[in-house]
Amino acid sequence: MKICVVGTGYVGLVAGTCLAEMGNDVICVDNNAEKVKELIQGKVPIYEPGLEELIMANTRERRLVFTTDLDNAVKNSLICFIAVGTPEREDGSCDLTYVLKVAESIAKSMNEYKVIVNKSTVPVGTGEVVKNCVKEYTAYDFDVVSNPEFLKQGAAVDDFLKPDRVIIGSDTQRATEVMQEVYSPFLRTGNPIIVMDVKSAEMSKYAANSFLATKISFINELANICEKAGANIEHVRTGMSTDSRIGNQFLFPGLGYGGSCFPKDVKALVRVAEDNDVSCDILKAADKTNFMQRRIFIDKIFDYYGGDVAGKTFALWGLAFKPRTNDMREAPAITIVELLVAKGASIKAYDPKAIDEAKRILKDPIEYTSSSYEALEDADALILVTEWNEFRRPDFEKIKNTLKKAVIFDGRNQYDPERMYQKGIDYICVGKKTKSALVEA
Repeated sequence: MKICVVGTGYVGLVAGTCLAEMGNDVICVDNNAEKVKELIQGKVPIYEPGLEELIMANTRERRLVFTTDLDNAVKNSLICFIAVGTPEREDGSCDLTYVLKVAESIAKSMNEYKVIVNKSTVPVGTGEVVKNCVKEYTAYDFDVVSNPEFLKQGAAVDDFLKPDRVIIGSDTQRATEVMQEVYSPFLRTGNPIIVMDVKSAEMSKYAANSFLATKISFINELANICEKAGANIEHVRTGMSTDSRIGNQFLFPGLGYGGSCFPKDVKALVRVAEDNDVSCDILKAADKTNFMQRRIFIDKIFDYYGGDVAGKTFALWGLAFKPRTNDMREAPAITIVELLVAKGASIKAYDPKAIDEAKRILKDPIEYTSSSYEALEDADALILVTEWNEFRRPDFEKIKNTLKKAVIFDGRNQYDPERMYQKGIDYICVGKKTKSALVEA
């Protein structure tokens, strides 16, 4: 099928590439000429396992092309995906400026019937807003569809090519049949294409993300209770997660959720509720708990040093908000760096993929290293922020001998407290009572 995808950010680039991989002719459009030039040259602006290889393969076969020419892309496509950013406003609502600009441009370029697909995460009612916008600028027939994405960063290619479900929000049979044809090759395993009305599809994305965010906030709040009460959150988590009604996903205590979706989507759904005069205390509590979780962890660092970290140097392992991505949007590392530097500490940071992104985002001056162990040199302690695989089984003797003092603050509960105690490492984590292995001089 002939498809154009407007926006080559995380969602648009993954969607366009995977649609091409399934044999469609896909034109990816972006108004950033430099970005398009780099994509044509094979330079991929985001790190996502498997994505670069698929882009190279499909551009070679000419199933996937990149351009700034939206007019030509629309004229040569039946389906037009809108995959641009929907940033958060100060009041938590979703800014649809970019979505509506693209909708207007698509309308002005239409030369026949089109299916216009909202792939961006948008609040309930956006489909109607887009429809009214398009009507202002074209007399051609069209349909507006909601097709929310459920991609996990670090596994997005697999999620798109092997989805557990595809949601199509459509109000006409014509558009529904077109979208079912697009997605039919992805669902040979028998997982469903779920067809519903547009508003319900729009709500489904917010509902799913907000529920998962709430699970994370719940386990973090429980971890804080366990720590004070003397229970072990890992044991409690196992006891919970083996209940088939609960499951084990998104129940890992730590520094809370980050990234481009959960923080923004929870706030946006709160705003939708408020706009409709509906109470949403659970969502507000999940958002508040997530914010506080980072502060609780940082307070552990301050408490360890008697409230004074001035002059201390901390090795930071991990900058991205989660492993297998270079995305630092709403990353816990940002909060940790800002608060420690503000109190006079120095940071030496390492991340396998996110250093370039960190240099762009972080305003505070910190040192970046080329390896994890280099970050430990002349550092007073190690702070583990992102659970990359390479951090899971490090050389603890090397850590102990390189740091000025053998101290690890683990925001992801990667290591066993008893083992750390036996190795003579002071270990501070989340949701567990720990014993000091070191005697203060």
